[in-house]
Amino acid sequence: MLITRASEYAILSLIVLSKTSSPVDSETLSHQLSISKSFLAKILQALAKNGILKSFKGVNGGFALLKKPKDISMLSIMSAVEGKAPAVFDCSPSEKDCPSEKASICSIWPFLNKLQGKIDTFLDELTLQDVIE
Repeated sequence: MLITRASEYAILSLIVLSKTSSPVDSETLSHQLSISKSFLAKILQALAKNGILKSFKGVNGGFALLKKPKDISMLSIMSAVEGKAPAVFDCSPSEKDCPSEKASICSIWPFLNKLQGKIDTFLDELTLQDVIE
């Protein structure tokens, strides 16, 4: 699935964070977006680990954007929270990595591979700023 709940929550969180100049803690974000705090915390940590958010510790701690919204692609957000590039299909970009090991006889693999490439390009060009506007 291309857009999972984790990706959706990551994007929603980043939109909120893009509209504030000070760090926001996970509890505040969780309450504001009606998202499980523990699930959101994992998402925010993945975004911080991948250089999209900066984490601040302490009483006034929380999370803030590390980059400008125009410099954060949807592909980077989704890849950060999913742990891999988002895929529409189980098809692999290379025949040798086909999960069913039938790529050489699959008549739709070339089409699906081409479609995935177009989606990857679109998501890489689409930024958080585009979504905010």
